[in-house]
Amino acid sequence: MSSGGNMKALVINKEDLKHNIKKIKEIAKDTGRLDNHKPITIIGVVKGNGYGLGLVEYSKFLIDNGINFLAVATVEEALKLREAKIEARILMMSSTSIAKDIEILAENDIIITIGSKEAVKSAEEIGNKLNKKIKAHLKIDTGFGRYGFCYNQKEEILNALKNTQHIEIEGTFSHFSLAFYKEKYSETQFERFIDVIEYLKENKIETGMLHICNSSAFLKFKNMRLNAVRIGSAFLGRLAIPNIYGLKKVAYLKSNIAEIKTLNKGYNIGYSNAYKVKNQIQVATIPCGYCDGFNVREQRDMFRIIDKIRYIVRDIKDSFKDKSLYVDVIKKDGTSCRCKALGRLGMFHITIDVTGKDIQIGDEVHMQVNPMFVDSNIRREYI
Repeated sequence: MSSGGNMKALVINKEDLKHNIKKIKEIAKDTGRLDNHKPITIIGVVKGNGYGLGLVEYSKFLIDNGINFLAVATVEEALKLREAKIEARILMMSSTSIAKDIEILAENDIIITIGSKEAVKSAEEIGNKLNKKIKAHLKIDTGFGRYGFCYNQKEEILNALKNTQHIEIEGTFSHFSLAFYKEKYSETQFERFIDVIEYLKENKIETGMLHICNSSAFLKFKNMRLNAVRIGSAFLGRLAIPNIYGLKKVAYLKSNIAEIKTLNKGYNIGYSNAYKVKNQIQVATIPCGYCDGFNVREQRDMFRIIDKIRYIVRDIKDSFKDKSLYVDVIKKDGTSCRCKALGRLGMFHITIDVTGKDIQIGDEVHMQVNPMFVDSNIRREYI
């Protein structure tokens, strides 16, 4: 049998996404925020191609649903939003001391992040050059070891900022490193952050809105929400903590059945001859694989002994579960059936068992994926 047309796409369910946004807003109302007279600000994090949902499309969707403050990770992301005529407030969360980047961001009304005395110096010089105030958020490193002034160097922060004339501090933030797991360390980071804030205020430095919570911390630590929170993965319904909030996974990868054939007993399927047919079966090929994002998971890049032990324990538990891969095939009559993937997953192909299921070439296939890992060249389709 020959192949039909392939309509590969990452499909985003708008109603499920709206549900998650509404739920996050509801949770944000029940907060221990600092200022009881102002609602907590929800910053929609759209880094990484909008967490895989498409940077521009996803950003517009958030704005249409009341999220008017966005955050990105790179200059390129920020400019892409401005080129798309998106006028929302945009924060670039990565601190930079590169004068050209700061100038480009300032010219496009992007809020920069300042996390070092070198960044302050560059921003002050660019502000003077452009004769304007550079809008900025301060980044405090409370124990993550990435961008930001170190929390235990308060005098350095003060000295860097106290004589500036062309920088307008609109906010100050930090980032948890273990909010999804270690509550005690998150409390330590929070205390370090508040200590820096109090020191700066005592010395007449404006700190603006305060935010430290990402999705996991927002849901776990009510008293740490402060004036604003940064929400990324929670909007997608993909949490690193138990989902007790009714959030829905909003997207799936869509493709089509390309070929169908019969294989006899003893036939091998896939690389390394990993699967041998036990009895005659009918199989279908889907032109979609791990290069498209199917069955791709975050890399295990933790090096501590405790992390390695944790992974080993989890793998032992998983060994007692059915870890087979399945896809859902939508047949011509509108009904669906679940089919098992056979053999090793290919870069661009999946072989599935369709024996006795009346599946035809061109039938649509739905695959559960993490949108973050779906190739950015694949079309995003909002339904």
